[in-house]
Amino acid sequence: MSMYRPEKADELIKTAKAMVAPGKGVLAIDESNGTCNKRFEANGIDATEEKRRQYRELLLTTPDLEKYVSGAILFDETIRQSAADGTSFIDVMHKRGQVVGIKVDTGAKPLAGSDGEKVTEGLDGLRERLGEYYEMGARFAKWRAVITIDTAKGLPTRGCIEANAHALARYAALCQEAGLVPMIEPEVLIDGEHDIATCEQVTEEGLVEVFDQLHRQNVMLEGVILKTSMVISSKGASNRAGVDEVADRTVETLLRTVPAALGGVVFLSGGQGVEESTAHLNAMHKRHGDRLPWPLTFSYARAIQGPALEYWKGEPGNVEEAQKRALKRARFNGLASQGEYSADMESA
Repeated sequence: MSMYRPEKADELIKTAKAMVAPGKGVLAIDESNGTCNKRFEANGIDATEEKRRQYRELLLTTPDLEKYVSGAILFDETIRQSAADGTSFIDVMHKRGQVVGIKVDTGAKPLAGSDGEKVTEGLDGLRERLGEYYEMGARFAKWRAVITIDTAKGLPTRGCIEANAHALARYAALCQEAGLVPMIEPEVLIDGEHDIATCEQVTEEGLVEVFDQLHRQNVMLEGVILKTSMVISSKGASNRAGVDEVADRTVETLLRTVPAALGGVVFLSGGQGVEESTAHLNAMHKRHGDRLPWPLTFSYARAIQGPALEYWKGEPGNVEEAQKRALKRARFNGLASQGEYSADMESA
């Protein structure tokens, strides 16, 4: 069987390379309105559309952010918004040479016939939505699947792993048909009490299934970015693994499961602390940088946004300092993506 090449194959490969350019990663600001509002309320900020617009503008217009951030994943509301001076956020990013991304799934819903597992929806009408986003100027998309570990219940089940992998592959094929690089995000949740060995086993099983399904749906791997969780102890684990063990197990798992042809791998921070997620990425490059067949970098949300949001508080007078805090995290993660970060930098 000959390898299928999408019509926009060359463009897809070029986009994927730009997203994981050396020293850069992808900023995730694609929280749903509900999630964004919850974070605003926790920081005493009015949960309104205008405040969400102001916050996304704060992040997207941070001076020098493009040095460390190749692009950003936007929410549907955000991709249609503009800065205060009338420049659309799409144009703000294009002028900085950044790639515009868009979250396209419609959320994780209860998986019928399962005890507490979820499957991500959004395939219906996706071809048409992708076409609109491409015309608007987006060049990559994101779809998130969530896998829950609960050893007492025997979770995850094969049914959940297969259903989510199949949806990710169908989504990826539709993206490439439309000229958008699919960012596929099979997230193993950090919640629970399981140890790192259990996370490693589940992560490996999930990734094997995802790449099997991508092959079945004729998805061109050179034009795909994997957004994955790290192999890490759960939040409630009695004995949490250290930075080096997380780095070692994560890289070994990826080397066993992810084809070398893939366009790149980016990590979600997934409930880790701000400095913790940077340290883990740095250790992977320090310890295994010469073994990696694909670019390995970040696609963090709270690990870059968190310090900025906490300082901003919705106040116009706090924007400049909040931007400096976002830039600091982006710069540190850019350094970590090349193994050049040090914890000493945090106090400098």
